[in-house]
Amino acid sequence: MTDSSTRDDVIAATRHWLTRAVIGLNLCPFAKSVHVKKQIRYVVSEARDVDDLIVELTDELRLLRDTDPESVDTTLFITPHAFADFTDYNDALFFAERLVDQLGLAGELQIASFHPHYRFEGTAPDDIDNYTNRAPYPIFHLLREASIDRAVAAFPEASEIYERNIETLRRLGHDGFDAWMMDKS
Repeated sequence: MTDSSTRDDVIAATRHWLTRAVIGLNLCPFAKSVHVKKQIRYVVSEARDVDDLIVELTDELRLLRDTDPESVDTTLFITPHAFADFTDYNDALFFAERLVDQLGLAGELQIASFHPHYRFEGTAPDDIDNYTNRAPYPIFHLLREASIDRAVAAFPEASEIYERNIETLRRLGHDGFDAWMMDKS
């Protein structure tokens, strides 16, 4: 995030990514419902390092735990000021996942990971497969396990989502994906 970017800019870019890539390309068939119902909480973190992240994330995990899922089902915890390097992000993700355990929330909440430079093990940095988890900013996606269980039950082919996403992105290629994302509708 640049100094001229605002919280609203960060949320707008994240919403655009969510609606165009995640929902628009159906990378996550479960996302549309919570988006339409306005059950996604967007949090722009001020964290600049892991210590800051843990403090803010502790509050956010507790808030999600204590909030009615009909009001907030999931949180996109966006860290525009930290973890620009994917290795640093992975290190922070390790501590964030440990935090879930330390707060006694394992089995109730989990974290999915998204990053502008996301890279699956064994892939080249520019491999289109990585774009399934690429977002405009480093994001710690806080999910309720009960919601995941309901979504998977409603989508019997859930185990095939990853393979279908790879096929979609390979069919589009980099140019097609970039063109798709440029559409501001």
